[in-house]
Formats: sequence, C-alpha cells, structure tokens
Amino acid sequence: MLVLTRKVGEQILIGEDIVVTVLDVRGESIKIGIDAPKGVRIQRQEVIAAVAEVNRAAAAANNAATASRLSSLLSGGMPAAPATPTEPDA
Repeated sequence: MLVLTRKVGEQILIGEDIVVTVLDVRGESIKIGIDAPKGVRIQRQEVIAAVAEVNRAAAAANNAATASRLSSLLSGGMPAAPATPTEPDA
C-alpha cells in the first residue's frame, strides 16, 4: 500500500487517466474527487460489503424455505392439483 500526504487541491495520478483530488479536509473526514474514464468502476468498499451480506442473508432464507418445501414434498405432502373449471349444465 502506498501512503501519501496531500493537501487540499493536490492530486494523485493513477495510471495515465485516473486523477484523485483532495477537495476538503475537516477533522477526520476527507472529501476526495475521482476523475476516471466511464469504463472504470468506482465503488465504496463498505457498500459492496453491505450488499454482499444482504445477498448472503437472502440466499440463506431462500435455501431454508426451499429445503422445507422439498422436505414436505418428499414426505408425501404433494400439493393438490389446481381445480379445473367445469362447464355449466346446459
């Protein structure tokens, strides 16, 4: 990991086409701007981690429901076939 000290307005160049600019510093908070080509994905790590956790929880809940349904089906609890409409007597 490269560690740099920068002042407001100073920039860091990554490769030939990504520029990181220090915009503001207030206490322990630093505001940065990132100028990069449209094809470069820029993500906040904590957001990616939160989405991954929600996906894991949803998959676990879905797996539990699926396992319960499968267990019911295998133990003879086959769902009834849907009723077919009957034609009225003429």
